[in-house]
Amino acid sequence: MAPKGEQRYTILVADDSEMNRSILRSMLEESYDIIEAEDGLQAVAILQQREQEISLVLLDIVMPNMDGFGVLSAMNKYNWIDSVPVIMISAESTHTFIERAYDMGVTDYISRPFDMMVVRRRVINTIMLYAKQRRLTAMVNEQIYQKERVNNLMISILSHIVEFRNEESGLHVLHIQTMTEILLKSLMRKTDKYKLDRETINLISNASTLHDAGKICIPSEILNKPGKFTKEEFEIMKGHSQMGADMMKGVPFQDEPLVKYAYEICRWHHERYDGRGYPDGLVGEEIPISAQVVSLADVYDALTSERVYKPAHPHEKALAMILNGECGTFQPLLLECLVESSDIIQREMAVDTVVRVDQRAMENTAAEAAEMMQYEELSAPDRTLRILEQERAIHHFFNSLSEHVLFEYTQTPPMLTLSPVGARLLGLEEATVDPYHNEKVKQIVSPDQLAGLAQLLQDSTPEQPVVEYDCDICLNGRTRPVHIISRAMWSADEKPQYTGAIGKVVEYQEEEEKH
Repeated sequence: MAPKGEQRYTILVADDSEMNRSILRSMLEESYDIIEAEDGLQAVAILQQREQEISLVLLDIVMPNMDGFGVLSAMNKYNWIDSVPVIMISAESTHTFIERAYDMGVTDYISRPFDMMVVRRRVINTIMLYAKQRRLTAMVNEQIYQKERVNNLMISILSHIVEFRNEESGLHVLHIQTMTEILLKSLMRKTDKYKLDRETINLISNASTLHDAGKICIPSEILNKPGKFTKEEFEIMKGHSQMGADMMKGVPFQDEPLVKYAYEICRWHHERYDGRGYPDGLVGEEIPISAQVVSLADVYDALTSERVYKPAHPHEKALAMILNGECGTFQPLLLECLVESSDIIQREMAVDTVVRVDQRAMENTAAEAAEMMQYEELSAPDRTLRILEQERAIHHFFNSLSEHVLFEYTQTPPMLTLSPVGARLLGLEEATVDPYHNEKVKQIVSPDQLAGLAQLLQDSTPEQPVVEYDCDICLNGRTRPVHIISRAMWSADEKPQYTGAIGKVVEYQEEEEKH
């Protein structure tokens, strides 16, 4: 038995034989928490929901619905095999079976009939080995995170020094960084011309905070003049691009990509696509994409922010002015990205403003910060697990309070998860594997209507993931017209993939009562 206060690890036993599961449970339950799965599909469904808390899988090869190799395929596809070790348990002892299992990532192999000492020793050895690997990985990740955090903090401090002297809101730096990231992500989805990836976008976004570094060399009486510049004053002001670039040229480590992007942005963020910008009059794709994106972000924020010489324009007017060419010429593809990301840009800019201006937001998070302090003594994996468990508890609690049918669908493995009330109203289990081919599901909603909702979700985008759909569903044994509000879920890959959806089913009677 695990000593009092020590962590009890959780083992998933996947075997279609009730007797085999019972034998393994009797061998291990004194020291471990045991979860049982009767076949491969059930094992994958459990991993989908509880992968973070499972420390080991004892997996049979021959099972109905999905065999052990099918489970291993799913674990490899979703990278569960990297964090959850697998010991195969089977009477199959042929060389090809065992070799295939090891090729698919199995850590160990135990043949039946079971020897209690062998099972216990191999289980503890495997769990401890992976626990050490997770601790080492977490230490490395923590160091990388802290280094990245310090780097970003230093860049932020330097850029805010410039803003402080410029007597502009420090929000300008944050807005440029946020909007640069949004536009680059949209551009990455549209074309592979610029070879953008997550790391490059992060570097350019960070470098964008230094775009006006040269303004630190501009005299204050010109920099903060409330009225219109004279021709001579404007020429001096324009010099900040060249001065910023010169600063970046004097920075050590010129081979570093961040320095390269900072130079490009400082020097050319006032260039225009038609060649009418400054300081070099570059045309079209002569302007590096880093500078093109920051240029567009800079113009948008200048329009939508209050300055000593002008009031702030609303989002819609700023958009119209840019698209009408009132602020210079920009690459057509970037303008498409601006339009397509319009809603998210407006939302993110508002969030930044609220966070900065409304000091009460800090007070509201003070309690949460104090609560997080209790995790500081834990290792990184333990902190992560505790936080995930807390989030899961909150999620289940609110689901249990809801009077509506709440659902979550994952595409791989195909599984429908319902709130307790939803399961009762629909007459289904809270978790249904492969719902499209489930006869009970087909009796509740027609396959055509289900396919219609699925198509709408798959046709959505990460920027506009919410869809609404009307159909008929059998609730409490009666067919009722309902309104479904659902949000498609997309992966965080460089090219996002549709992974499933969450949503709510509302009877039309309730909708009418609201109005």
